[in-house]
Amino acid sequence: MKLEGLIASQNRLSAGHPSLPVLAAMQASVEAGIGGEERVAEIFRKQSFPFDNHIFHDLSPSSDVKFQMDTYVMTSWYGVVLEVKNIGGVLEFKDNPPQLLRTRDDGHKDGFESPVVQLERNCELLTDWLRSRNIHLPIYGAIVLAYPKQIVAVPPAKTKLLYPYLIPSFIKSIPQKAKKLDNETFNWLSVELLNSHQRFIPKPICETYGLPFGDFQTGVRCDGCGRLGMIKIVRTWVCPFCQATDRLAHQKTLLEWFLVFKRSITNKECREFLHIDDIQVAKRILQSMNWQCQGTFRNRTYLMDFNNTTPWQKNAKFVIRQ
Repeated sequence: MKLEGLIASQNRLSAGHPSLPVLAAMQASVEAGIGGEERVAEIFRKQSFPFDNHIFHDLSPSSDVKFQMDTYVMTSWYGVVLEVKNIGGVLEFKDNPPQLLRTRDDGHKDGFESPVVQLERNCELLTDWLRSRNIHLPIYGAIVLAYPKQIVAVPPAKTKLLYPYLIPSFIKSIPQKAKKLDNETFNWLSVELLNSHQRFIPKPICETYGLPFGDFQTGVRCDGCGRLGMIKIVRTWVCPFCQATDRLAHQKTLLEWFLVFKRSITNKECREFLHIDDIQVAKRILQSMNWQCQGTFRNRTYLMDFNNTTPWQKNAKFVIRQ
């Protein structure tokens, strides 16, 4: 959803807007992160292990402190947390203070939060989450660099650093000292993890980057030609530029509202954003979305339920390898 919001916001800003380079850079960073995690997921799709394992991607178990694991591998003997990074350039892992430094090809240096700290935090929080359910499972961790082209000048002092193709051998090398989970508990715990998952809901782009509503173009976008300005007619929308029709064109546009602008919408805001004059038409559209609503009549506000929104599936993916 963060990526969808970044793309939608750029598509609604005028050419030359000063925030476009910032949004484009963030989009590239998010896409790189998604690409790195997908590369790791592909390793698991192709790899089998000689023991039962449950693999979770983008898992955020609910707890007093929110945390998210790129990949979590659970066996009956231990668990493995993988922190995936896709950062180009020459990398240096610093310990005092903990930091990741990246040197670009032009010599420019960038600083990032230490993946070592992120990994250690996730391992500790997961251990606490398990203990709260009376589960005592050894947790191991490793940092994964998505591509071998990422050059490491200074590796972390104590944390395991891997490329994706080394993940299977690392997991298999962990000693199976004592089985901690019987089959029933193992499967129960997997369901418990999924049920505990909290979907990541990003802040609207306007709130994150301090952008005023007035900087963005309004209107319903045509999937056919990509232009804004579809017109509402009876039972459908029609594009004045390419004549394409789409009876559900308003749905994606309203979802963009929540990702770009704010978490609520009124009938008046809906009319202005979709370019509709009729209050009743806007009311029927908002009611058709099956969102939560607050207030009555003129003061009614609609709130989107991201957990029941079909265009974006829940982030957490779960793979079972028997």
